[in-house]
Amino acid sequence: MATHAESNASHVHAPVEGTLTAFIDRWIYVFMAVFLIAIVLVGFIPDSLMKMDAVAQGQRPPFPMVMHVHAVLMGSWMLLLLAQTTLMATGRRGMHMQLGILGMILAPALVLAGVVLVPVNLRLVVAFSEGAPPAAIEQTQQFLHFMTNIAIAQFRIGVCFLLMVFIALRARRNDSELHKRMIILATIAPLPAAFDRMTFLPHTLPDSPLTMDFWPLLAILPMLVWDIYRGRGVHKAYLIYAAIMVPSAIIVNLLWNSAWWHSVMPGILYGA
Repeated sequence: MATHAESNASHVHAPVEGTLTAFIDRWIYVFMAVFLIAIVLVGFIPDSLMKMDAVAQGQRPPFPMVMHVHAVLMGSWMLLLLAQTTLMATGRRGMHMQLGILGMILAPALVLAGVVLVPVNLRLVVAFSEGAPPAAIEQTQQFLHFMTNIAIAQFRIGVCFLLMVFIALRARRNDSELHKRMIILATIAPLPAAFDRMTFLPHTLPDSPLTMDFWPLLAILPMLVWDIYRGRGVHKAYLIYAAIMVPSAIIVNLLWNSAWWHSVMPGILYGA
């Protein structure tokens, strides 16, 4: 009996071995993993260095331990993605399946660390601002207002990331084509955190979260364009991604700067 993965890819003709098409088919997901890692590094390295300098000068509170844990987990996830795509590109499926168990542990751990990090970060800022001059207090209040908005996006990313990883893992045996695309798309879900730190890009923040959804679309493009070229259509993985991300983006936009969100969440997030 043909598997769902075979029927889903039946309209894609196998390329002649040794051709450029065959090479890209084999390595496109490795390229995507490297591409996403590059985006994370470009976004986070300059920003982290700047914040470390600010901590050294006493201009911001030290990084909490949970932030270091979150960074290690995110870095581990990105390296796991690179390892897994490379294993499949080089034909080592057995090792790929064994290593996949680590992903089942990393994904929920990463989201849990992110959920814990949000209120911890905000409470550190509140504590750091106590006794500060009036001008600094006003600046802190503006920052807390912005971070309360950002919390909506962070919680949304955690839910969407876990949901897409769950879909990917369920499909791993019967629909490998869906599995590999959903893992890549799940990894793209948290990338607004990297794009938002790229000061050379235009942003709608802090007024609107619009660019938080726009820039990650660029990360999808290489895989999407290749899929459309090879399959002469849009793979269902992208439709699932849109069905998850679009409604959740609408919710974030509705809550952003809303009176209700800012009357309820400060007390929950940082005890205001």
